[in-house]
Amino acid sequence: MPTQAIISRPAPPEGEAAPHYEQQYLDLMRHIWTQGHERVDRTGVGTRSILGATMRFSLADDAVPLLTTKRVFWKVATREMLWFLSGETNIRPLVEQGVHIWTDWPLDRYRRETGEAISMEAFEQRIVEDEAFALDWGDLGPVYGRQWVNWPRYEPAPEAGEGLYRLAERGHNQIAALIEAIRANPGSRRLLFTGWNVDQVDRMALPPCHMTYQFHVADGRLNGLLFQRSCDLGLGFPFNIYGLALLTRMLALQCDLEPGEIVWQGGDVHLYLNHTDLVEEQLSRTPAGAPKLRILRRPKTIFDHRIEDFAVEDYEPQRSIAAPIAV
Repeated sequence: MPTQAIISRPAPPEGEAAPHYEQQYLDLMRHIWTQGHERVDRTGVGTRSILGATMRFSLADDAVPLLTTKRVFWKVATREMLWFLSGETNIRPLVEQGVHIWTDWPLDRYRRETGEAISMEAFEQRIVEDEAFALDWGDLGPVYGRQWVNWPRYEPAPEAGEGLYRLAERGHNQIAALIEAIRANPGSRRLLFTGWNVDQVDRMALPPCHMTYQFHVADGRLNGLLFQRSCDLGLGFPFNIYGLALLTRMLALQCDLEPGEIVWQGGDVHLYLNHTDLVEEQLSRTPAGAPKLRILRRPKTIFDHRIEDFAVEDYEPQRSIAAPIAV
């Protein structure tokens, strides 16, 4: 079946109303579901997939591209972003806040390696109550946060011999360096960070899907771009696009800039074959509304934000649509 990349719509003719920002997402969903290639994937579930897609969203006037054709739990996504920025890689802080989106991977490993048919609720209870258990079974490896704020850095080790290096006690904080670079050299084409540490990918519970972020300053505005190597359009994208908007807003605040627009680029963009009910229900709905994201406080650093610093207003989505996650 032929496929082609879906890109954001051009501006409408003068006098004609612009389509709702979410329509490009629904168009892409329909395109993949009807024309995507069926492929066997890592999970064994199977997908319909295309290679290459682009969408653009404005952040002007506090706009945030939360989907309206189903509820997106933005507080969960915000807690996840703050967890990334903390550099943490263990699910325990998330579970303590009632966030379950990362539990499937360590739970699957525990069941496979121990043979114990433990429920998610019992597993999470042990993660919270037993620190030693959490250290053994709750860690995801060097995933997103580790790479973002503590990328392994090497330093000369003269005591070991000339030309030899050792792992430094503290790694490279890509986020802090990015903020410094935006402020000092806004015209740079190197305003980016990545989670794709090729040397450590095989140690991660899940290699980074939203892997590389790049930023661009123009006319006093900060624009953000995300390249996502793999995108579960049904379940993952709603969190990913909100996360890009949130992070761009947080960076703009720290750099005394206004938020501009965000650009999302997907590599392998897919829908799982067991998401029929999700896709058909969502495509039957009409997007509406214009939610706003407010940041209520500017902390000393981007790493000092708390969940209470964020508020979403005018968000009246249609009801949630449940679908299984592929691990």
